[in-house]
Amino acid sequence: MEPGTHPPCAACGDDAHAACRACSYALCKACLDEDVAEGRAACARCGGEYAVSDPANGKGSAAEEEEAAVEDQLVAEGLRGRATMANQLSDRQDVVSHARTLSSMSGVGSELNDESGKPIWKNRVDSWKEKKNEKKASAKKAAAKAQVPPVEEQIMEEKDLTDAYEPLSRIIPISKNKLTPYRAVIIMRLVVLGLFFHYRITNPVDSAFGLWLTSVICEIWFGFSWILDQFPKWCPVNRETYVDRLIARYGDGEDSGLAPVDFFVSTVDPLKEPPLITANTVLSILAVDYPVEKISCYVSDDGAAMLTFESLAETAEFARRWVPFCKKFSIEPRTPEFYFSQKIDYLKDKIHPSFVKERRAMKRDYEEFKVRINALVAKAQKTPEEGWVMQDGTPWPGNNSRDHPGMIQVFLGETGARDYDGNELPRLVYVSREKRPGYQHHKKAGAMNALVRVSAVLTNAPYILNLDCDHYVNNSKAVREAMCFMMDPSVGRDVCYVQFPQRFDGIDRSDRYANRNVVFFDVNMKGLDGIQGPVYVGTGCCFYRQALYGYGPPSLPALPKSSACSFCCCCCPKKKVEKTEKEMHRDSRREDLESAIFNLREIDNYDEYERSMLISQMSFEKSFGQSSVFIESTLMENGGVPESVDPSTLIKEAIHVISCGYEEKTEWGKELGWIYGSVTEDILTGFKMHCRGWRSIYCMPIRPAFKGSAPINLSDRLHQVLRWALGSVEIFFSRHCPLWYGYGGGRLRWLQRLSYINTIVYPFTSVPLVAYCCLPAICLLTGKFIIPIVRFLNTHTLTSDSDDYHC
Repeated sequence: MEPGTHPPCAACGDDAHAACRACSYALCKACLDEDVAEGRAACARCGGEYAVSDPANGKGSAAEEEEAAVEDQLVAEGLRGRATMANQLSDRQDVVSHARTLSSMSGVGSELNDESGKPIWKNRVDSWKEKKNEKKASAKKAAAKAQVPPVEEQIMEEKDLTDAYEPLSRIIPISKNKLTPYRAVIIMRLVVLGLFFHYRITNPVDSAFGLWLTSVICEIWFGFSWILDQFPKWCPVNRETYVDRLIARYGDGEDSGLAPVDFFVSTVDPLKEPPLITANTVLSILAVDYPVEKISCYVSDDGAAMLTFESLAETAEFARRWVPFCKKFSIEPRTPEFYFSQKIDYLKDKIHPSFVKERRAMKRDYEEFKVRINALVAKAQKTPEEGWVMQDGTPWPGNNSRDHPGMIQVFLGETGARDYDGNELPRLVYVSREKRPGYQHHKKAGAMNALVRVSAVLTNAPYILNLDCDHYVNNSKAVREAMCFMMDPSVGRDVCYVQFPQRFDGIDRSDRYANRNVVFFDVNMKGLDGIQGPVYVGTGCCFYRQALYGYGPPSLPALPKSSACSFCCCCCPKKKVEKTEKEMHRDSRREDLESAIFNLREIDNYDEYERSMLISQMSFEKSFGQSSVFIESTLMENGGVPESVDPSTLIKEAIHVISCGYEEKTEWGKELGWIYGSVTEDILTGFKMHCRGWRSIYCMPIRPAFKGSAPINLSDRLHQVLRWALGSVEIFFSRHCPLWYGYGGGRLRWLQRLSYINTIVYPFTSVPLVAYCCLPAICLLTGKFIIPIVRFLNTHTLTSDSDDYHC
């Protein structure tokens, strides 16, 4: 290369900075740096080495030029003299101990030869060539190795991107080979039922008309109940989730984009609901497989018991050991009582060398924890005359469970203690709402609404998952399973809640009290999932917070924005549109249905001034209560605490929203939150959401998400069934009865309505059932029958015909 000349870059055409020694493939400095950064240090054409040009004269650097010219220099010049070489070797011998000896050198005027007589310089040239070839080969291998990982990483990245944009769940339809015969049988039974009723009605029994009429009425009721039970199961579906795609899309760990979740646990009487069971539920929540900073657990103590408070304090201390142990070894289930009692090989898939040692230590710590909890229970059996006293000597505020102030205590989280490894723990908050005489507190529904407001002020997670105190997290990935539906834009826009099936421990093999409810949870709920979604069953349910606030789903059409001159009939006269009686009735029902229900999309269409005016017009305070912090949180669709709020005032504001008079003259329990008016507030709450146009989803992971404690004796089971029946009757006689409520909006599908009607009318089946069972005994005693007597031809006629035949 002549001085001052630079060949063009083969990639971009600029002046070359380096060129391949073998094929002269030239690259500029920018292209060379880019190739090196991507791991391609060798020539892209032949795999050789690049020689960097000297900026001054266009040649390579001094070190590279010297290395490249060794062979030419030795071949061209040879050995200029024995004195020069001898001096070089002598000097080198003095410096290093392993220098060559001069025994192989010949006399004056002869070349330096090795022991075989071959010139030394030729050996050096050969060895240099071998090293150069080896260096080239190693460079090619290194380049190949350097290029392979990016390809693999690119493939993995492409796979992750593909997973990230794929749906997080899918519907698995029931096979037609199973579904078609099932539907055919239903239709055949329906035809037979119609023929049966036709025969019964057209053939009355005049001699026993009363008994006949009673039997026909009972049979019609049974047929009606059968229809209500069968047709909601017309389109059952199965669903499958992809948790790995959820992680690929939103990430995992501290910087993940997963949505925060607030857990609600409710308890009342610690003597009927053992604190140890509640503690295990809380521990299983704190140890779920989900980012720590996105989990908060709120425990509602509606009995204001000091036993619950102290047991929760012990639970928080034990969680500092239990949570890191669960996450370190990925154990299942993450509730210590059932983990240590299960009869399985706990060493399976556990390869950590310290697992056995740490498990034994953890089991010992749990046994000590149980002793402390049981000691608190034994102490609480007898209440002191002066009431309970806290450790600082002050009286316990909840000594009178019907007259006490609101109490909030944060045990863990941002303001609480960390675990013993120094890591952050999920937030654990104790809540006991204020109770005063003369106020309606609405039992569990009121306690859940208090938790909704407290959590909105403190954390305001966009999703809420409620559990009974005796239902623990059996699958640590249950929250991720729910998020596969909630956070999927193609599915979760109109989903108000994800319902998990109820599973129980301690059920005998024969299930003598029918606690498993297999037909309901494994058949009926799947059928409802194919219509508008399963009903809410009170526990194991993940809610979208905005749905609890009475907002409609985003898919509903927004109301048209009214202009200022629309109120003036003089300047903008408009032709009045005549409405039919049916349309007027529909609009009036819609207004009744949507009182205090506002669509967030309507508010987003206005600027700040118009929005403030709109909020004033909508009377948010009359709907949500007198708390500006809480009202502002209800407008945050993606959750989070408002930035304008002073963190130091949050606890004070949280105490305010759980005061017993906060719900007075508001829409809480009527249109917002858990709905009041029935002991089965779960059915009523889910029904209101479905009437607004929301849909729900039924999630059945392979490993049950949650497990609970079932009634262990007949008395408890009958009490539970009686409570359900009483709640259904209360809904039947309320204004929210599915027979007449929710027609104005037109958002509740008719098969979904049939399922809700079946839910509220099934207790009345007991009346015709008892009457129908008494009919046989009455017929035997009176000698009258409820079916017509079949009249046969008399014997004389048959005999005469027979004689004529023989003749």
